[in-house]
Amino acid sequence: MGDIEVSNILIVESENDKFFIEAIVASMNLPFEIEKPICQIDEYECMGGIGKLKNKLKELNSRILKGDEIYQVGIIVDADNIGISKRKQDIETLILEIFPNNTLKFEIFIMNIDGKGELETVLRKIKSNPSPIADCLEEWQKCLVQKKLSQKDFDKLWIQIYQRYDCCSSKEKKQANRKCNNEVSLKEKQIYNFNATIPELDRLKSFLKKFKFQGE
Repeated sequence: MGDIEVSNILIVESENDKFFIEAIVASMNLPFEIEKPICQIDEYECMGGIGKLKNKLKELNSRILKGDEIYQVGIIVDADNIGISKRKQDIETLILEIFPNNTLKFEIFIMNIDGKGELETVLRKIKSNPSPIADCLEEWQKCLVQKKLSQKDFDKLWIQIYQRYDCCSSKEKKQANRKCNNEVSLKEKQIYNFNATIPELDRLKSFLKKFKFQGE
């Protein structure tokens, strides 16, 4: 594309998604600008009404109207229990509403395992360290006859236990909030294999490779 500057923006769902995508992008050496997540870290179901994505798209439109040169936008969200088709349809409807006559290029990626799930579901599949403590949660879950955790909450708990108790040293555990958190675990430690050969990760990398960059 010669000397034309190409700006690529990624919109992600949560703070943890941002840490994960930043790690993937760094491993692939791709120059993306990753927006502030549309959800707070404790808002598990914030995409249910999809309103916060709408606000983010409106902010993006305002930037363009003010002169920001943005060529491509990627939107990465979890399938959760809604599923890929419905999630994608809702997002496409919002894009048409806010950008009816715009040439801005959008790409949508729905994070999933077998059509459902979210980031933590993928992380469990690419963990690279032994996980004897986190794996014990499976037996613990069997004891919860009437109050079993949803798969979503179970996967989140599994990742927390894996990062803190399977992958942190005794010294690090004394400062767990700083040394065993999601950002450090995803971006500074080698406890996930970002080069794992699994369909979900391959699809995400193929999605990121769709974008054009300066000099291409």
